[in-house]
Amino acid sequence: MTVPRLARELELQPHPEGGWYRETWRSPVSVTLPDGRVRATATLIHFLLPAGESSAWHRVGSDELWIAHTGVVGLELGGAGQRPATEASYAVGVDVSAGQRTQVLVPAGVWQRTVPGEADALVSCLVSPGFDFADFELA
Repeated sequence: MTVPRLARELELQPHPEGGWYRETWRSPVSVTLPDGRVRATATLIHFLLPAGESSAWHRVGSDELWIAHTGVVGLELGGAGQRPATEASYAVGVDVSAGQRTQVLVPAGVWQRTVPGEADALVSCLVSPGFDFADFELA
């Protein structure tokens, strides 16, 4: 597997959904959710999607806010049903005049995936309550 330059520089690792990531912050404050799960109040990652790559349909048990840094990530939302079905698409990037969005919220339990782009794209993902792989589901 060839490691992209930016993945090396940011010390990212392969993500199970596709792309590359590294947790950069985890709140030291915890919260107990109504179902008894205990999570950090929030977590933050870098997520790199190299040109031509995509991520698989997946969902998490918390709200996730995508924040653009460089390049453009095509983000599709697939609803909250048993199986994903594209309901909305966004270009997560910094060129607002071209219709890109600098931030996109993916509500808890909503399917999401990325689609291949023409250039490498780097975003941050803020998850609240904090991300835990126990709350992660691949389609």
